[in-house]
Amino acid sequence: MTSNSPPGADSVKQVILSFLQERLQPKLEKLKPEEDEQRQVLLQDYLPANWIPDAARRVGQIQQVTHALKFTHPDARGSSLSVAGNPAVGKEIVGTHTVAQRLAPDVVGNAAALDVYKFLRLSVGGKTILDLAATADPALAAAFSDDADLAKAWMAAFASLTEAKGQPASNKLAKQVYWPIEDRNYHLLAPLFPTSLVHGLWKRIREDRFSDEAKAAREARRNGLAHPHGYCEYPNVAIQNFGGTKPQNISQLNSERYGENYLLPSLPPSWISAEVRAPLAVNSVFDGIFGGRKQVDELVIALQKFLVSVEHAGTNIRIRDKRAELAGLIRDEALQYAAELRQLEPGWSASPECLLNSAEQCWLDPERTELDADFASLRQRGDWQDEICRRFGNWLNARLTTPNTPMGAIEAAHWRDVLDEEMRLMRDEVADDE
Repeated sequence: MTSNSPPGADSVKQVILSFLQERLQPKLEKLKPEEDEQRQVLLQDYLPANWIPDAARRVGQIQQVTHALKFTHPDARGSSLSVAGNPAVGKEIVGTHTVAQRLAPDVVGNAAALDVYKFLRLSVGGKTILDLAATADPALAAAFSDDADLAKAWMAAFASLTEAKGQPASNKLAKQVYWPIEDRNYHLLAPLFPTSLVHGLWKRIREDRFSDEAKAAREARRNGLAHPHGYCEYPNVAIQNFGGTKPQNISQLNSERYGENYLLPSLPPSWISAEVRAPLAVNSVFDGIFGGRKQVDELVIALQKFLVSVEHAGTNIRIRDKRAELAGLIRDEALQYAAELRQLEPGWSASPECLLNSAEQCWLDPERTELDADFASLRQRGDWQDEICRRFGNWLNARLTTPNTPMGAIEAAHWRDVLDEEMRLMRDEVADDE
């Protein structure tokens, strides 16, 4: 019989007997030789004809769920749910339905009845006992009892594991959100803990942190050795605990997680920007301060390498577009630098230490116009914009002309065409500041 073939009654019986024997044997081993009466009681309790009907009775004390209430408060009494999401929303929207098939179900209820859940998770022929009970499988019925009515009743009881107990209900110890709707009414929303989703995340993080493969990869890095794969780090992880010393009282999966729930830092990046300093004691920002910025330097080098790579390729739309793209990125960096300087106190360019020409002062310190009427008149004329574009173009041409990237007449003509377009765009953006 293959793993996916329909199971026969004998196969189901054998799986059930093996399970019951595994449960029985540790209890028998704890008994003293003179405790024969207790031994006989255990032997009777674990006969299939006795244990199965008892399990069918006790299954009502537990429920299979994906979203559980008791994580909110261990004494909360209300509804937990087994939800596969809403597949009707389609693949474009990410939700529970996206990963429902990969989520492990959880069980809540009386921890003393969790052995029933383990029984229902037994696999026979690629299906669980619970799957077989839900479909009223004839082989399972035959394995349960020769009495068809009894077998049917027990399968129905086991199949109810996924059903909510009673009407949906919240509890005073549960989280509740009053959601207003029309006519001054409201919906009472009761957020539930997504235990199945959390379990999948917990397993992934634990594997990444503590598996032998991850430990070996970290060891290889510490020793400066090559390794066939990398590893993942999760900085600033907090661990939330549920259930104290008895995590099984919250749920089955919570017990398997040792009561742990990993909390990843859901915070905005801790961004520390470099201090913005006025460009004092320099004749132009293009020659040193702006041109020395890391991103600008990387873009200029990228443009240099590209020009070398296409030196003998003539020209086509791909080359022109790439060249224009790189020049545009450098232009954007210039505008970004100007925007950063506007964080400074207006009027910084009036300092005697500022050696910038009037065009760069007009560009980089626009709010000085509120303090200086003569400066406002100078900036209003607008010819400083052409000067900024000319200086930008001269600086970029000078940076691109190196021994490895000689700018001949033909290459310079192509470059001037692209540069003129970039300068026109830059001129328009500078003019927008007026």
